[in-house]
Amino acid sequence: MTEISKYGEFGLIKHLTKDIKTVQPSTKKAVGDDCAVMDFSEIKNSKQKIKNEDVRVLMTTDMLLEGIHFNLEYVPLKHLGYKAAVVNFSDIYAMNGTPTQITVSLGISKRFSVEDIEALYSGIRLACERYGVDIVGGDTCSSMTGLTISITCLGVANAKDIVYRNGAKLNDLICVSGNLGTAYMGLQLLERERLAMTQNIPNNQSVPNAPIEAFEGREYLLERQLKPEARRDMIESLRKAGVKPTAMMDISDGLSSELLHICSQSGVGCCIYEDKLPIDYQAAVLAEEMNLNIVTCALNGGEDYELLFTCSLDDYEKLIPIEDLYIVGHITKPEYGCNLIGRNGEELTLKAQGWNAFQS
Repeated sequence: MTEISKYGEFGLIKHLTKDIKTVQPSTKKAVGDDCAVMDFSEIKNSKQKIKNEDVRVLMTTDMLLEGIHFNLEYVPLKHLGYKAAVVNFSDIYAMNGTPTQITVSLGISKRFSVEDIEALYSGIRLACERYGVDIVGGDTCSSMTGLTISITCLGVANAKDIVYRNGAKLNDLICVSGNLGTAYMGLQLLERERLAMTQNIPNNQSVPNAPIEAFEGREYLLERQLKPEARRDMIESLRKAGVKPTAMMDISDGLSSELLHICSQSGVGCCIYEDKLPIDYQAAVLAEEMNLNIVTCALNGGEDYELLFTCSLDDYEKLIPIEDLYIVGHITKPEYGCNLIGRNGEELTLKAQGWNAFQS
């Protein structure tokens, strides 16, 4: 294993980025200077050229801290790099935009080797290759508290296409892509096996790998937690169908939390139905096995990185044929509040019980 000190900060950056090739026409200068240079005078977005005066640049940033957002006892570094990039792409798609460039900043403790960071970077690069995003810069520094990953992503959109969180209107349909609670159940499975493996193991011994049998038939749950995908395909399907959502965001902290954000910023209420929530069979089986309520997991689990959006009731016929899209409720007057209707008709108030970064 190669110690990072052999390369130094700039040597490590050069080593990690030496053969990066850019694909975005807007990238004029990537890694290798004081700043990256982008020219957005001609943008190609979903096979349509956007005039310069109509271009809007989108920017988002996300930070992941070891011990808070990920556990390297069961998260492979390549998967972690992939996920760190994709969660930023997801934010750009949630604005109805297209991600174009990222910068990658790393805080690295002495326990990591060059090969470890190569594995992490290979995941970031794989995500960029699959989504057509350029790595244009970043930073590295020493860390006293493990691994820190900070990624900033730039994207573009036509001004008229951008979708904010505050546009939901009375009687709009509430839609989600994919299924919910699956990533959370993948995390529960990983945590369960980690605890099982560490019980009664002396401190000076390494933790053995979890038995493969524990994960057989549940690969999809693990993939949803360790290697999520941004829903570029759903954005493309909506555009092809001629549908522009009235409000949208990605589901990173749980459906309840995100829906309450949209309702609060739009000044509306909502009503969603338990029997309309898209839930994966594997996730439901594991939840029952672990004595968890799968509906609670679907509402509050987080890290699904699916899209939550509202659409005009007039678009109903256009929405029905779109694969992997589910209509789960509708927007109501604000005085009605935000509610879940249970399978037996009971009405429950939605609460934000998902991820809270500052909750003890």
